[in-house]
Amino acid sequence: MRHNPRSRLGAAALAAGLLLAGGGTAAAEPCPEPGQWLDPERGERLEMDQVLDALAETDFILLGEQHDRPDHHRWQLHTLAALHGRGELAAVGLEMLPRGKQPVLEAWRAGELDREAFLAKSEWQRVWGHDAELYTPLLEFARIQRVPVRALNVERDAVRTVRREGWAALDAEQRKGIGRPAEASEAYRERLQETLAAHPGVSADGDGDALAGFIAAQTFWDRAMAEALAAAHERHGGPVVAIVGRGHVAHGHGIPHQLADLGYEAVQVLLPVDADEACPDPGTADYLFTLAPQEATAASEPPRLGIAMAVEDEGQVVIQEVFEDTPAAAAGLEAGDRLVEAAGQAVARPAAMQRIVARQPPGTWLPLTVERDGERMDLVARFPAE
Repeated sequence: MRHNPRSRLGAAALAAGLLLAGGGTAAAEPCPEPGQWLDPERGERLEMDQVLDALAETDFILLGEQHDRPDHHRWQLHTLAALHGRGELAAVGLEMLPRGKQPVLEAWRAGELDREAFLAKSEWQRVWGHDAELYTPLLEFARIQRVPVRALNVERDAVRTVRREGWAALDAEQRKGIGRPAEASEAYRERLQETLAAHPGVSADGDGDALAGFIAAQTFWDRAMAEALAAAHERHGGPVVAIVGRGHVAHGHGIPHQLADLGYEAVQVLLPVDADEACPDPGTADYLFTLAPQEATAASEPPRLGIAMAVEDEGQVVIQEVFEDTPAAAAGLEAGDRLVEAAGQAVARPAAMQRIVARQPPGTWLPLTVERDGERMDLVARFPAE
């Protein structure tokens, strides 16, 4: 059954003029003190029980995150625990894994895999790349409480195909269970254009084929996760809680927009914000939770090179993907490069590379030797200062 409780995000966004991430003027009032909830539409500070009461008849609760923020993941865990304590957590959906890894998630939840086996079988480094330690508490919670967990994502090659050639270019296997996305709203298109224009080497106007491909890929990605959430709801009931990047849910764009196209209107977006920042406009989320300023937690955040690795023939560590706007991308690393040395040490396993990166102080350079097309190259990754 699909409910229709107060779903205020779209109306609030229109009332607020749809201020976009990175653009417009934020509200003048600061957010509440750390540890407090806010109803941004009404400007009211709420207790946790009041927020939970408001979520009781919701089909989907979308918990947005910044992937490399440990405090965001702690907030997500506490929210999951509170919902579970009230018997209002039917399932959890994870952006971190493609749906092809669902059997691995099932084996993990059943206690059939230890942590190392789970990371290996899920190919965590290849398919996600962010530090697994940030997500381990969420995964452990699902296992201990036996909460169903669903993989929401798709393989990156499908997203790349849509970006380069469009949705129609997907083969039957890539398209399985994913319909044609609903058109992006004008506000979402503008936000995506701003995001694309911020990438190095892209023109500021962001027009042409690059923008069209970027929007097509993003809406396909949103649609894929929305349909996986809908399938989880059909199987487990509601509410289904999604652990996803905030860019997929803020302002009612992305996943909420695609869920509405599927007929689901009972969708609530919850986001964490920093206490030292002006609160986002009312259209950004249904509820906000205030965290201590990011600077207070930055020391606990590990360095990130920005690559996904895999071990190929004869124990060679090969880069599977280089993520945008990271030290790896700036250094010129490419997918297909074999890692030979880092800081003068041989790289025999992905874990060895991760340990080297973890020891890298902010603001320093990491010398790398890679093999590309049979030739060795020396590169330098520069880590940003604090």
